[in-house]
Amino acid sequence: MRILFFGDVFGKPARALLLQELQNLKSEFNPDFVIINGENLADGKGLTERVAKPLWQAGVDAMSSGNHLWDREESIEYIIKEQRIVRPMNYPSPTPR
Repeated sequence: MRILFFGDVFGKPARALLLQELQNLKSEFNPDFVIINGENLADGKGLTERVAKPLWQAGVDAMSSGNHLWDREESIEYIIKEQRIVRPMNYPSPTPR
């Protein structure tokens, strides 16, 4: 299995670059699965549905996360329902999973 993984996609410039180049990179490397670290997609503070949606549409299959995933309270419902966002399992118990 070939996996194309992008580390911390931080803010609008990184999102724009990824959207611009993803198809070229997929053609070059022919991955079976594309993963990005998405915890800083929204200007370095969390992830929102608005900024994630174009990346899903461009061919991202999953987003990993970390401590900044929950930085935007307005995104918690989306993060909980979106099954393609991988959430760390070692967070304290009150953290939504």
